[in-house]
Amino acid sequence: MRTHDFTPLYRASVGFDRMADLLDRVMTLDTGATTYPPYNIEKTDDDAYRISIAVAGFAAEDLNIEQRENGLIVSARREKDESDRTYLHRGIATRAFEKRFHLADHVRVTGASHEAGMLHIDLVREVPEALKPRQIEIATETPKAIESEAA
Repeated sequence: MRTHDFTPLYRASVGFDRMADLLDRVMTLDTGATTYPPYNIEKTDDDAYRISIAVAGFAAEDLNIEQRENGLIVSARREKDESDRTYLHRGIATRAFEKRFHLADHVRVTGASHEAGMLHIDLVREVPEALKPRQIEIATETPKAIESEAA
């Protein structure tokens, strides 16, 4: 249940609407619905990350990864198992899922691999040159009036 109202944050700030949206999204998430499939998010370098999702029972062709703006959507659809198997215990869930991750600005997917029942998605943050800090040179200028008197 949502107990915080972020309306004052929206009207008292300029340019921070993404932060308010993120806070609003986190506060309204239903935590029970996000447990399947299990996943890890790890930092592999200063500007590199990896999302590992346990996808036991899914083949690579059953999985779909899509990046839209600042969102990453991982989904899986599997055709019904039409075999004549009789299970005494069926503990490996292979139900369809859709997992959404919100990515920070300038984070993009660089690759994905599927091995040993795990889907690994590699991400990197690439800050454009225009947004990186840069040193500004301070010019020392001789006043023009002094130069003309010296001549």
